[in-house]
Amino acid sequence: MTPTAAPAPTGTDDPALDVEGLCVDLSTPLGTVRAVDGVSFSVRRGRTLALLGESGCGKSMTALSVVGLLDPAAQVTGGAVRVRGSDTLRLSPAERRKLAGPVLSIVFQDALTALNPVQPVGRQIGEAFRIHRGLSRREAREKAIELMTRVGIPEPRQRARSYPHQFSGGMRQRLLIAMAVALDPDVLIADEPTTALDVTVQAQIMRLLRDIQNERDMALVLITHDLAVVAQRADDVVVMYAGTVVENGPVREVFSAPRHPYTRGLLDSVPEHAVRGRPLPAVPGSPPELSAVPPGCAFQDRCPLVRERCLRERPALRPSGEGRTTACHFAEELTHA
Repeated sequence: MTPTAAPAPTGTDDPALDVEGLCVDLSTPLGTVRAVDGVSFSVRRGRTLALLGESGCGKSMTALSVVGLLDPAAQVTGGAVRVRGSDTLRLSPAERRKLAGPVLSIVFQDALTALNPVQPVGRQIGEAFRIHRGLSRREAREKAIELMTRVGIPEPRQRARSYPHQFSGGMRQRLLIAMAVALDPDVLIADEPTTALDVTVQAQIMRLLRDIQNERDMALVLITHDLAVVAQRADDVVVMYAGTVVENGPVREVFSAPRHPYTRGLLDSVPEHAVRGRPLPAVPGSPPELSAVPPGCAFQDRCPLVRERCLRERPALRPSGEGRTTACHFAEELTHA
């Protein structure tokens, strides 16, 4: 089998991943809705970008669009996804498959469903080496055992013959990470990689991701709704709401001085800000259904700063500081608060 070749890397100053104006439509029984609307961000090698927001805001849909794994009911209708100088949305399916592994890779949030239940894990990890590098079955198995050792699987040579259900949740997540980084991708997308794991195992998985990222100088896109993880692990953050970006910038600046009411509401909802004997702070209400996003600002029904302008005019992302953008008509009021 002849190994396939990925496109040559571009300059070191170029983003490893550059998403511009991404739009995704979703077919539903009630009609077509816009699930992702004009999302843009970029991330360089060695840096971590967090996509943050409540469930249903479009984080995972954005990730699946980037790696080309959208459900047939969803369709990319606009924008660009650039890696190594190529817009992957303009490539053929065969060309995109060449990027899957050596250039772009993803860790899913549910390892049990992401792994094949009827194949030993060693064979699943080794498959990438057989497809992309033309290794024999024995060579691929040795590579898989090396990776299992690196991600902390005990007795990897014996466990390579085991099936996914024979591992704990934390061990399965380590196996998914091993599969994702097997071919040294430029960009690794981690879609809520610690979901349903206990706190201790969550910390171990995040440390593992950080160590592997540092070893291989990968760009990491971390999808989460955990503010603590973002604060500890990310360099930059993109806050999403109702399929759009409402604020982005360096994590330290955004978290210390948020300039969108939604970002401020998320940060105020952290339990450490609660007052004993009073209800926990929370953003009031719920995000709008995609089929019923109001005209104007999508956050209007939950926003403490809402004005008449918000009801009729959608705020555009605009610069709000060095390396920062915000989509709010009245961001200055938060800036000076």
